[in-house]
Amino acid sequence: MCTLVTKQAPEFSANAVMGDNTIKELKLSDYKGKYVLLFFYPLDFTFVCPTEIIAFDKKLDEFKKRDVEVIGVSVDSEYSHFAWKNTPVDKGGIGQIRYPLVSDITKSISRSYGVLFDEAVALRGLFLIDKEGIVRHCVINDLALGRSVDEAIRMVEALQHFEKYGEVCPANWKEGEEAMKPSSDGVAEYLAKHAK
Repeated sequence: MCTLVTKQAPEFSANAVMGDNTIKELKLSDYKGKYVLLFFYPLDFTFVCPTEIIAFDKKLDEFKKRDVEVIGVSVDSEYSHFAWKNTPVDKGGIGQIRYPLVSDITKSISRSYGVLFDEAVALRGLFLIDKEGIVRHCVINDLALGRSVDEAIRMVEALQHFEKYGEVCPANWKEGEEAMKPSSDGVAEYLAKHAK
């Protein structure tokens, strides 16, 4: 499923409800030069989806300070997105989230990213796209399994650390921790220090 990693992210252009509630055409190529966290969710007005959408919004400042734009996508219309945003959280809505929700009513975006399930809805796909438009990380969950926003931030930090220092990030690496030189000696040195 995650066959897009190391490849150019599929371009798309579709209507979206923006953070300020305007509806406009959104093109992935408009974000070239920025990191993009593109995530798919099954449907508006459902159960796990609002927990993820609101969780991404709560951490939006963390993404922004890392120069990451967050974009959500589902197979709903932009009008459904707009209605859901304008429904209070205590009434089943998502409230005024600050990042765009893209309408994939034709299902072409979900299909191009390999997350379309039974030609009906998108699985919970998440794609980290670098400044050159290359997919660097992907995770796809089944419909019932919500994602970790903190893990998405960790992956951004790992990618940016690698880009800045050329060091690779071992299992469970967190920002501020030691990484490794990408060589046999680097791995051996790291394991000698950390193996217990």
